[in-house]
Amino acid sequence: MFARLSPYGLWAILALPAIAWSIQALTSTDERIVHELLHPSGEMSARLLIVTLMATPLALLLRGWRGPQWLKKNRRYLGVASFGYAALHTLFYLADTGSLGGVLGELDRTYIWTGWLAFVIFVPLALTSADWAQRLMGRHWKTLQRMTYAAAVFTLLHWAALHDWEHPEAAITHFLPLALLEGYRIWYWYLRRRPTAQAAS
Repeated sequence: MFARLSPYGLWAILALPAIAWSIQALTSTDERIVHELLHPSGEMSARLLIVTLMATPLALLLRGWRGPQWLKKNRRYLGVASFGYAALHTLFYLADTGSLGGVLGELDRTYIWTGWLAFVIFVPLALTSADWAQRLMGRHWKTLQRMTYAAAVFTLLHWAALHDWEHPEAAITHFLPLALLEGYRIWYWYLRRRPTAQAAS
């Protein structure tokens, strides 16, 4: 089913939660609605980021399977969608905080500055996600895109540090599959014993 999905159809599916939450934020009579939308919007961004980064190691582990290949083919769309939800999450945060003084007053908190760092890293990655940027930057494009892993680390810390590190389990559980897959990827390319030329002959 997904293999036949056009990029426009994929974008429509990815945009549905954002549209629903935006309508809620604009029309709800609940004074805390923006605050209540902070977590789901941030969680959606993190989940899309995890799926984006899982695409390559999954394709390596499950060679020939269509699902991982589809993810790998569409990972750029998923990554941009992750940025979009991070931007929406940031917008909700700014609206909930309500003032520049409030935002600046919280910058020393771990769950705040790690979130801002993740978002700042996200910006150039999203701006250079198009094909023209890849052609313009050449080999430097891939170097920049590797900063996605730094964004993932700060996103993990941002999530885990919420509520003074009281409940980091959700963040760790979400990121654990990615960590295991990346470990497998490192083992496959750099650590596993490869057959020698003599043994191969």
